[in-house]
Amino acid sequence: MSQYTQPPQPQQPYAPPHAPGTRPARNGLGIAALVLGIIGTLSGLVPLLFWLAGILGLIALILGLSGRGRVKRGEATNKGVTTFGAVLGLVALILSVVGAVIMFKAVDDVVKDIDKELSGSSASAKPGGGSEDSPKDSGKGGADSGTLEGRDTAAYDDGLEVTVSNAAAYTPDAYAAGHTKGNRAYKVSVVIENKTKKKYDSVLASVDARAGADGVNAEQIFDGTVGEGFTGTVLPGKKVTVQYAFDAPADAKNLTVEVSPGFDWDASQWDLKL
Repeated sequence: MSQYTQPPQPQQPYAPPHAPGTRPARNGLGIAALVLGIIGTLSGLVPLLFWLAGILGLIALILGLSGRGRVKRGEATNKGVTTFGAVLGLVALILSVVGAVIMFKAVDDVVKDIDKELSGSSASAKPGGGSEDSPKDSGKGGADSGTLEGRDTAAYDDGLEVTVSNAAAYTPDAYAAGHTKGNRAYKVSVVIENKTKKKYDSVLASVDARAGADGVNAEQIFDGTVGEGFTGTVLPGKKVTVQYAFDAPADAKNLTVEVSPGFDWDASQWDLKL
């Protein structure tokens, strides 16, 4: 025997060749569509997450349709999964639209409520001390100062009404504050009638005045008769009357009185002839 004879080599395991034309199933798109569709649908049940449901639903729908294409070409075997994933993606998209509508409606309602609170209740003018005949509508900001005169009423849309009388000459007493020598004093009556269904806190009301063509500040006069201001609560169906006096230049021909019933109501103005 030759010394160069090689030892026998170990046999390699036999691996049968793959059948021609067969490939592993590509089921990833269908599985991804199902997972994203489930998450998107659950997110769509919460209106605040409408944006997330829309994004995931759109992706799930695209992946599901792509997965069905693979199934038709024989590249994937999970037809049911891809179909269910696409359906869930469509459901998530529908829920996202519904959630968006709900959220935008809620935001719009909040904005309207805030705007209503900030703008206050508007008023219309009733001429002749509250006559119901021919009410003159005003714009935002209370009754139009050009239409309110003495004894006219500013009727607010919630039922509150404010009436200011004509200006009458007034003689302050010897201890009056706010009256300047050489000026003239005028007195007006301010009536607030509560036609709402709840109590009205008259302490919130403020009354100011301007005099003459230049609109100079007419200082309020305080003495033993006038200057107390509104106090207390006015029940529904009741009214309260307070006398005010203002100091105006001797040559002033008109007195503009502005009454603000409170934070929830716009101020209204009366142009009174002197």
